[in-house]
Amino acid sequence: MNILVSNDDGFHAAGIQFLAKALREAGHHVTIVAPDRNRSAASSCLTLVDPLRVHKFENGDYTIIAGTPADCVHLALNGLLETKFDLVVSGINHGANLGDDVVYSGTVAAALEGRHLPLPSIAVSLIGPHGSNYLTGDCHFDTAAKVVLELLPKMAQIAIPANQVLNVNVPNLPYAELKGMKITRLGTRSPAAEIVKQQDPRGLNIYWIGANGKAVDESEGTDFYAVNNGFVSITPIQPDMTAHHSISILQESL
Repeated sequence: MNILVSNDDGFHAAGIQFLAKALREAGHHVTIVAPDRNRSAASSCLTLVDPLRVHKFENGDYTIIAGTPADCVHLALNGLLETKFDLVVSGINHGANLGDDVVYSGTVAAALEGRHLPLPSIAVSLIGPHGSNYLTGDCHFDTAAKVVLELLPKMAQIAIPANQVLNVNVPNLPYAELKGMKITRLGTRSPAAEIVKQQDPRGLNIYWIGANGKAVDESEGTDFYAVNNGFVSITPIQPDMTAHHSISILQESL
């Protein structure tokens, strides 16, 4: 398969490089087009007011200078490359994309951009424990890569509806310890923690966005429940945010 690989952690992140290596060793033709820096939580932001510059590596991979994940996939499929791709894989993300995370996630946004253009797309994330070091082998990228390799032939067999992507979250476990895969719905989180206010060396206020909220709905059937119990969570998601069940109520009231 010809596979386009992107992410939001940046071109040099351990997860994307591990994924590309595993896919190539399995015989797939892989092209990375990824941001040159960490663009986590960039969501589906596109760069519209500034030009984008591209750096090509000797092996044929690309990085987009100051680009977003959506920029990378958009450029790759809209004229930057002549390759006809079969699939977009975004990841392996350094951390979870569960529940409300998908609204902010650049990893998920890259997959959605691929499906919008349109190609079958997967977003894959590894749920590293708090404080884990993704650069020193504390996290099982090999497990997440094997999960992707298992899904590829199945993707060719099932007809995923247009405008849907698979959001895959993999527990940070050795592959042999996974209990299987579960098809799930998105859970929900509580609001994020309060912002952190500090001062820079010149005495000016600076602010950090607070940490993710804790899971609120992690009941059976959710992505939270699956990964908490050792299963790979696979959630079909789509960009249609219409609250269809409210349309008739609003028509009657308004």
